[in-house]
Amino acid sequence: MSELMQNYIDEAEKALLHTYNRYQIVLDKGDGVYLYDLDGKKYLDFVSGIAVFALGYNYKDYNDALKAQIDKLLHTSNYYYNVPAIEAAKKIKEVSGMDRVFFTNSGAEAVEGAIKAARKYAYLKDGRTDHEIIAMNHSFHGRTFGALSVTGNPHYREAFEPMIGNIKFADLNDFDSVLANVTDKTCAIIMETVQGEGGIFPATKEFLTKVRELCDEKDILLILDEIQCGMGRTGYMYAWQKYGIKPDIMTTAKALGCGVPVGAFLLNEKVGAHSLVAGDHGTTYGGNPFACAAINKVLDLFKEDNIIENVKNVAPYLEQRLDELKERYDFIIDRRGAGLMQGLVFNRPVADVINMALSKGLILINAGSEIIRFVPPLVITKENVDDMIAILDSCLGTI
Repeated sequence: MSELMQNYIDEAEKALLHTYNRYQIVLDKGDGVYLYDLDGKKYLDFVSGIAVFALGYNYKDYNDALKAQIDKLLHTSNYYYNVPAIEAAKKIKEVSGMDRVFFTNSGAEAVEGAIKAARKYAYLKDGRTDHEIIAMNHSFHGRTFGALSVTGNPHYREAFEPMIGNIKFADLNDFDSVLANVTDKTCAIIMETVQGEGGIFPATKEFLTKVRELCDEKDILLILDEIQCGMGRTGYMYAWQKYGIKPDIMTTAKALGCGVPVGAFLLNEKVGAHSLVAGDHGTTYGGNPFACAAINKVLDLFKEDNIIENVKNVAPYLEQRLDELKERYDFIIDRRGAGLMQGLVFNRPVADVINMALSKGLILINAGSEIIRFVPPLVITKENVDDMIAILDSCLGTI
């Protein structure tokens, strides 16, 4: 490591709040599916900013659209209309099939809004404020208080108790556990369509179908968190579209802006017309012209450059190559996931493998201590997959 890079790391440790155990590199620039550190070392990126950079780095048409908006208008506040937000709302409605949109600055904020909309919907029905939400064990929805309250990992919550109240937890793909938690107070069921941080677990069609039928029967709102698994990552714009199990409320973020911090929660007309009204919810930055210019260009490029078609073409090959590693090494006990959101499950911690891969120019992350997660840019090629496998195989052969 150069003295320059070490100096930056030392300065960061003095200045930044220590809430991350960062890898010991300072990234400087990106191009395509590669990142470069301050020393000029090249890394093949199979993390994409945690499923954010769907288009990869330095995507010219995307960059040009943002530069043009910078020269035009960055921010106005939501007291006024702006064209990029109106166009972005129209486009995201078209690709999602939802009816109403609220733009946020992040995925966690989108989850906060979804929870508020669900509780307001229930409040307008009966005037009560004791409604319950069922969430899933091993889920992850964000670090803000509402999002953390429905995150199914006690370790994340325990130091910050009490959370918001009336949250119950069931098990993904276990309908009986959901049913056991339902009462006349239940107003919503929230889950990730594919659990990310919790270990790359896709919800099954059978489970989603039963939960949807339950929600319809009892007028419970189904909230699907598509923050990581949405925006084409599974081979569908949103993962639930594979099964045709439509939510009442949906959250989206990460690749929605491809690097610009932006999220949204979307509602069907039933909830949109009978929940949040003027004064119930707001945001200073959410939906500003710059963020929405990013959304607009991302959604245009997904269509123009056949991004989802590339996922459907490359994802089976990634699965095949990961399965080959699983067969080769007995300490890899499973491979699971959907599309370009995959996980290799080990019978031991994976930190050393990830660190070794980084030293060899491959960026990977975990999903739990014993799972390597693969969430590369959606523009990767089969050749990129081969390069990744070659580096990872060289690391696995030494443990």
